[in-house]
Amino acid sequence: MRSPQKRARLAGLIVGAASLLGVLLVAFVNLRREAPGPVSAVHGAIEELAGGTNCAACHGGWFGDMQQSCEKCHDDIGAQLVDRDGLHGGLDPALAKSCSTCHGEHHGSDFRLVNRLAFAQAGVPDPGAFDHGRVGFEMSGRHLELACVDCHQNAEVEVLPEGHKRYLELEQGCGSCHDNPHGGRMQLVCATCHTQETFQTRFVATHDRYLALTGPHAEVSCRECHVPGTDHELEAMTHRDDRPARKCGDCHDSPHGSAFIAGNAAATERSAKATCESCHPLELPAFTDERVTLDAAQHAHSGFPLSDQHDGLRCEQCHARELPFAERHPGRQRTDCQSCHGDPHGGQFATGPFAAGAAIAGGCVGCHAATRFAPHEFDLEHHARTGFALTGAHETLECSGCHPDPAAGEPRRFAGTPSRCEQCHRDAHLGKFANAVAPAAEPRGSCAACHGTSAFADVDVAAFHHERDAGFLLDGAHAQIECRDCHPGSAEPDELGRRFGRVVAIGATFAGCVTCHPDPHRGQFDRADLPAAIDGRTGCARCHDTASFRALPHGFAHGDFTGFELTGAHAEMRCVDCHALRDQPDENGRESLPAKGRECNDCHADPHAGQFERLGRTDCARCHKSPTSFRRLSFRHNLDSRFPLGEAHQKVPCADCHKLERFGANEAVRYKPLPTECVQCHGTDKPRRGR
Repeated sequence: MRSPQKRARLAGLIVGAASLLGVLLVAFVNLRREAPGPVSAVHGAIEELAGGTNCAACHGGWFGDMQQSCEKCHDDIGAQLVDRDGLHGGLDPALAKSCSTCHGEHHGSDFRLVNRLAFAQAGVPDPGAFDHGRVGFEMSGRHLELACVDCHQNAEVEVLPEGHKRYLELEQGCGSCHDNPHGGRMQLVCATCHTQETFQTRFVATHDRYLALTGPHAEVSCRECHVPGTDHELEAMTHRDDRPARKCGDCHDSPHGSAFIAGNAAATERSAKATCESCHPLELPAFTDERVTLDAAQHAHSGFPLSDQHDGLRCEQCHARELPFAERHPGRQRTDCQSCHGDPHGGQFATGPFAAGAAIAGGCVGCHAATRFAPHEFDLEHHARTGFALTGAHETLECSGCHPDPAAGEPRRFAGTPSRCEQCHRDAHLGKFANAVAPAAEPRGSCAACHGTSAFADVDVAAFHHERDAGFLLDGAHAQIECRDCHPGSAEPDELGRRFGRVVAIGATFAGCVTCHPDPHRGQFDRADLPAAIDGRTGCARCHDTASFRALPHGFAHGDFTGFELTGAHAEMRCVDCHALRDQPDENGRESLPAKGRECNDCHADPHAGQFERLGRTDCARCHKSPTSFRRLSFRHNLDSRFPLGEAHQKVPCADCHKLERFGANEAVRYKPLPTECVQCHGTDKPRRGR
């Protein structure tokens, strides 16, 4: 027998199997059951759904649901639900998942799936008043006057053709409905400039960021400012345009001066191109409107502050309204007094340090007070600005001393007044330094290079460059002497008022060293056949310098100047060997004696006791050609004597014929005269008899 437990388990299995069989039977019967009603005409036009028997296609099969089946065909609605966008994406999630709540089915072919009830379920009681803001399109203006079908052509269609949409077929861009007159070249969307009222109305909500469209700017067309082909053309504008706002000066030329513009710009903390608004509000219809005002502070930026006598004047007293702008506002400066008051100086100060517009107190106010013309305020400091400072004796002079009273009807002469020393004072140097001395601080002239203004005797010796100014370099011994050593002073001034001595008398010519120093050579080196210059040095400087006459820094061309070349042994000798020193300098300061002569026997004793003297002269060089030694002979017996040496005589020693003899008080070797005949040395051999 089975136990009670086994019987209970068996009974459970039987009941489960029966239940499963029942469910399967019900399902099978259900699947074969016909739909509760005919489907709508739209769905009925789809072959898969025709007849309403394919329930799983809409209600999901074994493993699906109705929403998934709907999104399978209506994927654009599924995308809205995922993105939380559009009408369906904005619904309550529970409502959005229940498609049948808004869109009923099985009500016959005449039933519209999108109807007033569907809109009501979605919170839209009146479809004709649908708020398009719910789908991201803020509709206003002329769009509100349109019927749904004006934009949504399928809004009233009973049966949508397959692939068509009732409301989702449109884009929100203006170009999807309206032709683009800009040819697609605009970077901005239409709504940037146009409203939904009419395309003819321009509405640029952000234009005030760049320029308020008020006054005359409200009357001009866009293209007048946004010219094609420029950086500001409409087609170049973008939503994120970071280019700076244009200023008045970007489009309009200013008739004002740069100083006026810069001053007002700084005062208003604006750029130069934006400063126009400080006087010309944008709301006024014209720049020249009578309501344009200028206060005293702004007027001062023109360079003409309204102060003193000008304070309280009416604008038209200086700026007549009937004149053109350029004539009405000529840009007068506060120093342009003559533009209203005339110029009593006849234009002498039109240029220079006191001209109108000069950096430091130029124009009339440079010398006169702004409240009066007399007395003038021209003092020593002012005079210094002319380039001719009044110092020393000039400080005490009366103005009329240099600027005398003018002739009737003529202005007093200021410009062009003599200012160089030599123009008022006689030149004690007789023009010597007119070109040699570099002019000091013009316009005083060359005199001021050395002389002060207190007295001509007040000389700045250090400023006098003797070589540059006088043409004579003071170096060597000359640098050690005092001025008076060459320029001895005189007790009484000459006709030019000069006490300072002259090196060369008036009319005489400076002759170099011999002007002051006697020539110890008595002119023997100034002959025409001698070099006048050596390496650019002339006169005494050919050999001497200024340090000492004893020194010969450039050497002495002995052969050139004396005709006696120092060669051989002579080249090794000292000067004093031939030019002995004197015990005392002579009257010309010469300390050495002249050489004894230029012949050998002038300095050297004749060892031949005058045997070779001819016409009072002994030519040693005939035999002693060596420049270094007398012992080296150049004597050719056969050519240089009357006795040619034959073969036998060539072997005879010189001393056999040339013997030491006495010549008066001296002894010398006899060279001439000597016998030349054989018998004179060898005697006569008598012939023997019988031969």
